[in-house]
Amino acid sequence: MHELILLRHAEAVPIETAGDDLQRPLSPRGEQEAQAAGLWLTAHGVQPDRVLCSPTRRTDETTRLALAAMANAPVPQIAGEIYDASPGELLALLDQHADAGTVLLVGHNPGIERLVALLVEGRSDEFRGMPPGALAVLHLDGVLEPGNARLDAFWSP
Repeated sequence: MHELILLRHAEAVPIETAGDDLQRPLSPRGEQEAQAAGLWLTAHGVQPDRVLCSPTRRTDETTRLALAAMANAPVPQIAGEIYDASPGELLALLDQHADAGTVLLVGHNPGIERLVALLVEGRSDEFRGMPPGALAVLHLDGVLEPGNARLDAFWSP
């Protein structure tokens, strides 16, 4: 893996509206954020070889809307491990996909923002936050290890 794109799901409706955290859909604003993330990736020539998505409705909708902007987008793979994952659990999942050149992982905070900090800074307590719909594009220098990545781009709607 040479490049890792981490995308936090876009804005979802409040849990009080959906009743179940796993079934929370995107809000109208979230739909626009997800589309904008896909357009940003396309405009910057970022094309994933593999897409890993948390099993929640909001991550599924974010993924589908973002990928709609891309020609020849790969079919997303649902990865149950992403939901409520720690940075270490996300690293273990990504290790299983090291054969892909560019991986897009769509998930949740705090795991996503802590993974960015871990890979770039070497410590997961140095996170700066990722708002809904934000994405980080990381260049990996060889092995997927703490402190071994460069943040090439950060975008937020």
